[in-house]
Amino acid sequence: MTARIGTELDEAERRLRAGELVAIPTETVYGLAANALDERACLRIFEAKRRPAFDPLIVHVRSAEHAREFVRELPADAERLMRAFWPGPLTLVLPKRELVPDIVTSGLDTVALRAPAHPLTARLLARLEFPLAAPSANLFGRMSPTRAEDVVEQLGDELDYVLDGGPCEVGLESTIIGWEEGHCVLYRPGGTPLELLEPLVGSIRVASQHSEHAPRKAAAAPGMLAAHYAPRTPLVIEASPDAALTPGEALLAFRRARPAHACEVLSTTGDLREAASRLFSALRRLDRAGATRIVAELAPERGLGRAINDRLRRAAAAST
Repeated sequence: MTARIGTELDEAERRLRAGELVAIPTETVYGLAANALDERACLRIFEAKRRPAFDPLIVHVRSAEHAREFVRELPADAERLMRAFWPGPLTLVLPKRELVPDIVTSGLDTVALRAPAHPLTARLLARLEFPLAAPSANLFGRMSPTRAEDVVEQLGDELDYVLDGGPCEVGLESTIIGWEEGHCVLYRPGGTPLELLEPLVGSIRVASQHSEHAPRKAAAAPGMLAAHYAPRTPLVIEASPDAALTPGEALLAFRRARPAHACEVLSTTGDLREAASRLFSALRRLDRAGATRIVAELAPERGLGRAINDRLRRAAAAST
């Protein structure tokens, strides 16, 4: 049975309380949600997404005060970031309390937490006494959904209800930050640019990504696999600017269209926020265009461009 799309909070609440899966909108991408304190419900997330058990989940909370219920300690830097960027596209990896199930954290002693900014999901969380584990609502390794219809396209037979909050405003997953030996670490660039974080916490080290083929241990945080976010059509990063495309190749351009089998432009004005919000929807359209492969231009390596390029490089790695 294909999942039903609707806007009824009562229906979403009922299903979550019953241990079922519900796709929820956030400002970043749609998430596949379950009661984060229910081990059986969280196991269904891994099964539905075909997600490996070594890749931990992000837990969505109502607020910073709600987050305190699930962490043993809160660094001063974390409190500063919560005050500045929550609710919003920023995930913090913090020492967890025992009530957070190991399946959620892939056995790690830390939990990834964020407070989503989407008003519909904020209202849903306000109705629930438990937080929601909610990775992106897509098959593992594929492009994240930014519309309710994208969820149904990939996971329509794996859940019964999609809470429709319209197109996602940010369109890229959250930035993930943690602490190692007292120092701030970037595990995944995302919807909150590094340039906004460092004035509050100082220099941030960038963590290395994990191979998906032979991981030695659980990833330190969600979203750290080197090959991820991929369309079905092979994707490559453009080798040189304005290079001619071969017949059958599609182009994902940053600012300017060029002759191609199919072409999508992320932002004609070079607006990185617009480009980020269009990234996954543009890749979906190119994926349906019947191209032999997709050639992708990189964005400027600053602000949200860093996150855009991160997703493109991982999609290319998944194509090799």
